[in-house]
Amino acid sequence: MRRLAALLLWSLASLPNAWAGEAPEPPAAEAPLPPPPAWLAGLDALYDARIRVPGLEDRRFQPEHWWTVATPLLEGSRRFQVEEVGRSVEGRPLRHVAWGDGDTHVLLWSQMHGDESTASMALADLFRFLAAHPGHPLVRRLHRDTRLHVLPIVNPDGAARFERRNAQGIDINRDARALVSPEARALHDLRERVRPAFGFNLHDQQVGYRVGGSTRGTAVALLAPAFNEAREVDATRGSAIELAVAVRAVLEPYIGGHIAKWDDTYNPRAFGDLTAGAGVSTLLIESGGIEGDLHKQRLRKLNFLALVGALDAIATGSHAGLPRQRYDELPRNGKVWSDLLVTGATLALPGRPRAQVDVLVDFSQPLLERGGTIEDIGDLADAGARRTIRADGLFLVPFAAPGAPAQARSGPLLPDMPAYFHLSRDPQGLDVVWTLAGDVDPAQPEPSLP
Repeated sequence: MRRLAALLLWSLASLPNAWAGEAPEPPAAEAPLPPPPAWLAGLDALYDARIRVPGLEDRRFQPEHWWTVATPLLEGSRRFQVEEVGRSVEGRPLRHVAWGDGDTHVLLWSQMHGDESTASMALADLFRFLAAHPGHPLVRRLHRDTRLHVLPIVNPDGAARFERRNAQGIDINRDARALVSPEARALHDLRERVRPAFGFNLHDQQVGYRVGGSTRGTAVALLAPAFNEAREVDATRGSAIELAVAVRAVLEPYIGGHIAKWDDTYNPRAFGDLTAGAGVSTLLIESGGIEGDLHKQRLRKLNFLALVGALDAIATGSHAGLPRQRYDELPRNGKVWSDLLVTGATLALPGRPRAQVDVLVDFSQPLLERGGTIEDIGDLADAGARRTIRADGLFLVPFAAPGAPAQARSGPLLPDMPAYFHLSRDPQGLDVVWTLAGDVDPAQPEPSLP
């Protein structure tokens, strides 16, 4: 018995503390998001005074105009090398801009969708920063430790029309595998030639995206794209995730709560995914929208600061080891809200029963509320919209868009139709308090009511 008791005591003593009646050790605290770089406030102030390039205040510009603005910046410094690496479908030049003496090669490309111009504006600002401030500590460090390769405005034909696709109707970002478009071939061949360690795929996304399941709009979405269907994280993708954390640290003071994560489902036709598959630590930056930032000038500045922050993290190696959970925890892009919801109006169509309806409108230029089309009509009480106009007690009176057939004057509003209607105190549309004629009149964004 004594031997059995001793054996039992020895067994209890050898058990983990929790079994022995002691409280378990608390789990190690998760690493917090790193603070913003020490240089951020100074660069922010310098941007407004001496970096932001004039001439790009409107986000719709011709590609030739962009190069007219950017070329003097490049020619004013001996540190830039510019070469033509291809021509678009319509013969516009595709130019590769190289800068820096470092061993770490970085490839950045913008506006492969012609109507996504925010990053192109920011790249012009980056060129000015590098050219006009050679003695700045950041510029000196980047020049010494990195070699930048920039292909701005990959889709100049689409940019000339402010359309997503190229002149063949091809989505260049879905042509990374087939390479049937000359623009895709130019980007692919440049990547194969320079063999970058890091890549930046710079885009704009729909303004209506919400952050996760919240009502907050997504200002910026980040993605370290997958390189296979299993969405594995190897060392290369891990570095891209850490780089995303460095970017988040720069952006958090400005747009905390408005940063999301893009869906990382593998797409075998997309440039980001195939660039990651080629062994490049690739980061997608999607510029969404900030209410009131009509031409994305605030987002342009945030793009510039984010790019400098990421490039500095690459130059110093400070991205290595940053807590990847600070990327993983970002909410995904959630629902896409419509641009405008008109609620509670009474639809007035000649010879037809009246009905209380809601109307959803989307705009081709959502921040400017231009180019409206009807998305839906009916009971839309559960629909989300970036802006709502309450029209209780008013009549919704459709009218024909210019050039529309005569029968459109008395016909119903249907999805995909141009958005042309009055809000009126009477069903005949004689006492009008607000009009949507495709575009919202900026002088009267709301109904004029006493």
